[in-house]
Amino acid sequence: QLQLVESGGGLVQPGGSLRLSCAASGFTMDSYAIGWFRQAPGKEREGVSCISRSGVSTNYADSVKGRFTISRDMAKKTVILQMNSLKPENTAIYYCGASSICSLRYGAYDYWGQGTQVTVSS
Repeated sequence: QLQLVESGGGLVQPGGSLRLSCAASGFTMDSYAIGWFRQAPGKEREGVSCISRSGVSTNYADSVKGRFTISRDMAKKTVILQMNSLKPENTAIYYCGASSICSLRYGAYDYWGQGTQVTVSS
């Protein structure tokens, strides 16, 4: 059974950093493009970043460009979202998803993890 598991969330002060990890079971990580999405209370799930199967192509939401970096750790078979200069408005549950293409569109994804909470607050 294909599963995705996120980790690395937590509480951080504004301006701080967090490193989220997405691990897979039931399939090889490089069989799919992987995307990170987030959902704040009362809001729709929105695309944050994605990375292609090869890791060559990436895409970012305008709101996180220059602060977030997505990458593949081939040895650990995970996808990492490095988040720097975090802001209170980045508070949300962060989800990773698997898709055939690197897309920031929610409907492009076939599989989802359970999410990890990120809270940015002083």
